[in-house]
Amino acid sequence: MYEEITKKAKNAVIEILDQAKLKEGSVFVVGCSSSTVKGEGYGKASSMEIAQALFDGIYPELQKRGIILAAQCCEHLNRAIITEAEAAQRQCRDIVNVVPKPKAGGSFATITYNTLSNPVALEHIKADAGMDIGGVLIGMHLKEVAVPLNLKTNMIGEAHITAARTRPKFIGGERANYNDDMK
Repeated sequence: MYEEITKKAKNAVIEILDQAKLKEGSVFVVGCSSSTVKGEGYGKASSMEIAQALFDGIYPELQKRGIILAAQCCEHLNRAIITEAEAAQRQCRDIVNVVPKPKAGGSFATITYNTLSNPVALEHIKADAGMDIGGVLIGMHLKEVAVPLNLKTNMIGEAHITAARTRPKFIGGERANYNDDMK
């Protein structure tokens, strides 16, 4: 079962990265409910094993491309973000003092915190793309103009996957010219 979860997570993140065309140093947010992957209600069956399987599919693909992982905590930590300290510095974000645990932050955020080389918690981040495993609402951590992505791998276990990339705002009206590389 865990191998299949890892495989689907890897396939989904590769699809997103292929569509989003992120550059090295971009931030990728992951919101995840291991309980919904298991087919249970939010927070009812948190699983470190499922979270580890998801992490094992996602994180290596981000690392290969130099993309920074931002793991969204659950609502018990107000959807705080766990990421590398360098992401906080790049985005000029204030670090907050909290350490996620499976029932207060979530299993995926806990695995992320325990794996990153210099993990910190932030209240907010502005990610360039992301995936939401199980409908935990990552939108608050995406840049302002989110573009939904269609994925072939749209389920992991019993959880739906929603994904998005972001783009700069179009400004200037009908006379403006736009850079097609940024759409």
